[in-house]
Amino acid sequence: MERNKVILVNENDQVLGEMNKLEAHQKGLLHRAFSVFIFNSKGELLLQQRAAHKYHGAKLWTNTCCSHPQLNEDMRMGAEERLKYEMGLKCNLKFLYSFIYKAEVENNLIENEYDHVFIGLSDDEPTINKEEVQDYKWMNLNKVLEDINLNPEVYTYWFKAALPKVISNIKHEMLLTKY
Repeated sequence: MERNKVILVNENDQVLGEMNKLEAHQKGLLHRAFSVFIFNSKGELLLQQRAAHKYHGAKLWTNTCCSHPQLNEDMRMGAEERLKYEMGLKCNLKFLYSFIYKAEVENNLIENEYDHVFIGLSDDEPTINKEEVQDYKWMNLNKVLEDINLNPEVYTYWFKAALPKVISNIKHEMLLTKY
């Protein structure tokens, strides 16, 4: 599915319309996005390195998959479809939380996203789409956090913003399942 448009929203995630993706990033308008975090049974997180030709975030490491839902598309189904398209993984996703972030990124663009975060579990090895993804790696969460502290410039803004709450939510979920 082509994802050349984004859904413009307000701070309550109510739809205001749609716009070309690049134009929305040039104007810094708030729009919907989703971020997917896939873990394996060892508790490692699957990271992707964005393709070198991306107009922003090129070659940066980030969460497993991220994109923009399309108008009238089910968010979870869109995230699952994009995960298959970018990483070659079929995985049931669980909604975790949403947050808003705004950041100036390269090429005079502004990320201003109402980001819906999903998690999933898979032990399958990805088959990456080279149009979207340059490389991937599975990493222990402590190593990810350590590397972000040492090399923050090699990670996308939204990944660094989302990860702490993903980790706290996962720890909370693990505590609930133990009792």
